[in-house]
Amino acid sequence: MGVVFAKTAKGQEEFVSRSGGLSPRVRRVLILVDGRRTVSELRELVAADDLTHTLGSLEELGMIEVSRPESASAAGQEPVEPLPSITAFRELPAARNARELEMARNFMINTLKNFCSLYGPISLMSNINSADSHEGLRDLYPEWYRLIVDSRSGRRRAEDLRNDLLKVL
Repeated sequence: MGVVFAKTAKGQEEFVSRSGGLSPRVRRVLILVDGRRTVSELRELVAADDLTHTLGSLEELGMIEVSRPESASAAGQEPVEPLPSITAFRELPAARNARELEMARNFMINTLKNFCSLYGPISLMSNINSADSHEGLRDLYPEWYRLIVDSRSGRRRAEDLRNDLLKVL
């Protein structure tokens, strides 16, 4: 069973009033989020390579939240642990791993070089290179992900790249 999102009160309000200034593509995803469809089912309905990013944005705006599918509660199943946010980072170990930090830093810089124009993200690459902690890299993650999704070739691989980075970030 996959992750299921439902609209929050803020999401319901946006659905009715259109006051949040969402783009048509993001609004369409919000409309399709109904508390029953899994992310996989949404992916079949939406021709967007960056569905994970769109869902993450809606979640950060407080318009959707992870919920249990109605079928599970109707079947009388026991409550399960809440699912993590789609944009959640892993919990960092108490003993920081310098090798993982370097891996994350190199991954972010190399993907920017590979998927974006060489001169566009130079300031971001410099900031990534000078980040001295996982927290510093996490602060740069949204800009990194936006640039990857904005590139044609990166958009196709954005979800895989995101998953690979989150393993070490």
